[in-house]
Amino acid sequence: MNDLRPIRAKSGTNQEGTSAHNRRVMIDALRLNGQLSRADLARATALTKQTVSNIIEELERDGLVQSLAVVRSGRGQPSTPYRLVAEGAFAIGLQIDRHVTRTIAVDLVGTVLARGEANLPVGGPATGVKTLLDLIEKTRRDLASIAPQSEDRLVGLGAAMPGPFGIEGEDDDPWMMAAWQNFPLLETLAAGTGLDVGLQNDSAAAATAERLVGAAHGVDHAICIYLGYGLGAGLILNGELYRGANGNAGEIGMILSLPRGASEQERTPLEHRASIASLCKLLELDPADPDLYARIDAAVTGEDVRLPGWLDAAVYELRAAVQALETIFDPQTVILCGGLPPGLARLITDAMQPLLPSLADRRDRSLPRLQIGFTDPWAVAIGAAAEPISRTFDPRFSAILKIRTADLS
Repeated sequence: MNDLRPIRAKSGTNQEGTSAHNRRVMIDALRLNGQLSRADLARATALTKQTVSNIIEELERDGLVQSLAVVRSGRGQPSTPYRLVAEGAFAIGLQIDRHVTRTIAVDLVGTVLARGEANLPVGGPATGVKTLLDLIEKTRRDLASIAPQSEDRLVGLGAAMPGPFGIEGEDDDPWMMAAWQNFPLLETLAAGTGLDVGLQNDSAAAATAERLVGAAHGVDHAICIYLGYGLGAGLILNGELYRGANGNAGEIGMILSLPRGASEQERTPLEHRASIASLCKLLELDPADPDLYARIDAAVTGEDVRLPGWLDAAVYELRAAVQALETIFDPQTVILCGGLPPGLARLITDAMQPLLPSLADRRDRSLPRLQIGFTDPWAVAIGAAAEPISRTFDPRFSAILKIRTADLS
């Protein structure tokens, strides 16, 4: 059925006791390719035809996969393509930021079905938890009104907030959210919603969104530079999000950098010069202003005289960060994404392109070296919602390694 284009898929295993992994491999292959026949799936995943047939039948019974009309081509046997059922699973995403919280509900293929937003009251978790739970409950009701079966197929809640995690900080530090980070958020959300809850930093969530439905979809190695109130990077390595030992992988905003012409004593975190927070400080804008995007866009299009100085410093810092990340991780592409207006994203990427060193300029490059991904306030919430889908359905090769280790012991 699929003789003309390569099929993207991870390898399954025919070892006994690995059916859960093989289910995930099949779902992942269908997500990446849209629709495939059983023969396509067998070739792409290195599973036997019988194993593929057994799993397809199981996924059909579970309402995750459906067959399409039989395809007849040439002299070969007709084939039946299969695809994922979007309504087979749903997830809720929660973004907690310094001034606002957002929720997103998505289906199995990442389509946004409902969303909500509320201002976070002052006082940290003591006053903010009720706002979170009320907003989640409203989004669940909105989702149920669109997809009545959603409550029975809700696989979890994903939460995202600024990092780094586990770092001591002052509660009034505008660059960190120490009170929320020190609060038992997972336990509180799980108890209040009855859902399995996962937590990631905002840059990892933005990368998760790019991986599921954005510029990193189907890409095995990508670096997602998240520029929002702060600065971070989401690392997609071998098709999986790399989180690090404490969930802080990619916290490049914490790198101490030295501005041009500055003394050694003037080293400050990189995000103090390359972030929306630093731009707001320069332009005297309130980060909590609901019209912040419009005001930044006005500064960009109106060529505010204060903007070139900030852009020059930000590009200087980001160029060095991109070069370091490319040198260490050798990605297929670097994606600029996050909570910044599209006009500002274009301004940054246009300024960076001619200045990047040629180390990563390969003749066989099939993807742009630097491109723009999701640039809107909802990027993190989308990634937060994608996390439970990924957690439930994506292949995890670490599980196979554990099984094989157990077999050898």
